[in-house]
Amino acid sequence: MKKTFRTRTYEIHTDKLKNGHKVRFAFLTDLHGLIYGNNHQELYDAVLKHDPAAILVAGDMIVNRKTETLQAAAVLLSRLSEKIPVFYTLGNHEYKMLLNPEVRQEYLNYERLLTSAGVCFLHNERISSNFCGTDFIFHGLELPIEYYHKPNSPKLSLTELEELLGIPFMSGIHILLAHNPKYGNTYLSWGADLVLSGHYHGGILRFGENHGLTCPQYLLFPPYCCGRFQSGKSTMLVSAGLGEHTIPIRLHNPRELLVIEFCPSAHKEDSHKTGRKTANGNTGKN
Repeated sequence: MKKTFRTRTYEIHTDKLKNGHKVRFAFLTDLHGLIYGNNHQELYDAVLKHDPAAILVAGDMIVNRKTETLQAAAVLLSRLSEKIPVFYTLGNHEYKMLLNPEVRQEYLNYERLLTSAGVCFLHNERISSNFCGTDFIFHGLELPIEYYHKPNSPKLSLTELEELLGIPFMSGIHILLAHNPKYGNTYLSWGADLVLSGHYHGGILRFGENHGLTCPQYLLFPPYCCGRFQSGKSTMLVSAGLGEHTIPIRLHNPRELLVIEFCPSAHKEDSHKTGRKTANGNTGKN
């Protein structure tokens, strides 16, 4: 059976954009070694179709211990980085591979290859880039592996998050790439304009916009499972991801590529507007 995904567009309205220009990003997460078409041509075309200013990656593009998935992800990301800047923070699968002495060198070769192709890895780091006159600051959160333990993992306090990342003090639009959405409360209170997460695979069996049955950490009805969340001026988007692992099932829960459009507040119609959905290029309304 052919693997499919949908493209979903979210709008973020802000008064921080300069010159009134919209800025668009593509968000990839949880590919888990899946391949869409020869050399990822289907996914590659879907990303470029939207002409994003940059591609943001929140990890789990590979499968821990399955080194053949490194090549699958590297083909896609190296091709994309020839056209568009790519910013990448690790998920638990990359991090586990990095920590595992049996496959560590293969992972390091993967990261070295992508870095040489222009991909920017963010290991609890930030980088600022200017798009259409606006500064965007990308922060990549790399949580210690105990924060992925199944089913119980430690709490993440705001103080602990600040020790890992510092604070978002620079002028501009701050985007936090944080693979594990379990700590959404802490991320939203940290102060980013936008938080991007994955990891939960849409809850496996999805109930509506924001609710799912379980996740790879074996939590029932996990909060921040999927969709859009708002706290003050901070928005969090949790993707259902482009692949699956651990629980390889999806019910009422399509794989998805996210497209995020930052729009001037002056053109605001609805601060919680979700946007458009497409299924491999076929447009439709929510």
